[in-house]
Amino acid sequence: MADFLPPVSVGDVLRAVRDGYENLVLIDGYFHGVPSVWHKEIMYALSLDIGVAGCSSMGALRAAELWPYGMAGSGRIFEAYRDGTYESDDEVAVLHGDEESGYRCASEPLVNIRHGLELARRAGVVPAALERQLVGHAKGLFYADRHWARVVADLARLTRSEEAAARLRRFLRETDTDLKRADAIETLWRIADGDLKRPETAEDFTFEETHSFLVLRAAEGVN
Repeated sequence: MADFLPPVSVGDVLRAVRDGYENLVLIDGYFHGVPSVWHKEIMYALSLDIGVAGCSSMGALRAAELWPYGMAGSGRIFEAYRDGTYESDDEVAVLHGDEESGYRCASEPLVNIRHGLELARRAGVVPAALERQLVGHAKGLFYADRHWARVVADLARLTRSEEAAARLRRFLRETDTDLKRADAIETLWRIADGDLKRPETAEDFTFEETHSFLVLRAAEGVN
């Protein structure tokens, strides 16, 4: 059984510690307009032997940064960040709605665009050179302006072929290109099966409380 909470932001991990959770999975998180979850609060949870795992989005970012200290990571997005294939945070950034909308996405993350176009290339829908061009153009956009409709429009412009655009559009309708969701589902199943644990190479560390952390801890009511 799992409790599903809103996208993580600063203080949320401390509140989870306060509320007695023994295992935490970070998936999505705020980063623009709302302070992001601190590394320090995750390390605090780890210092208490609370299991913390991350995948898909903000969770993958934090896991790639903190796996040497015991935060477990899972999924292809985490692995790409850990191994240096992805370096920019905006690979996973999306524009999304509020709680009332169910945090519905209003843009497409670059990781999904990369994944979808890779699948399209493998299926013979898009040649490799065009795949690289389309990914490059999407990467150059502000994260909130990334949409599959723009990718299809770019393909039509580059190929001057509405038939090619229609072929990609049809492929996208028939294919699951949501890598973030796939990683999240896989991670939850791995945890349920007991297959995702603290990294064996995790370093022992002594948690040092800074003034800023103590202020946050007091604000969240964590003794």
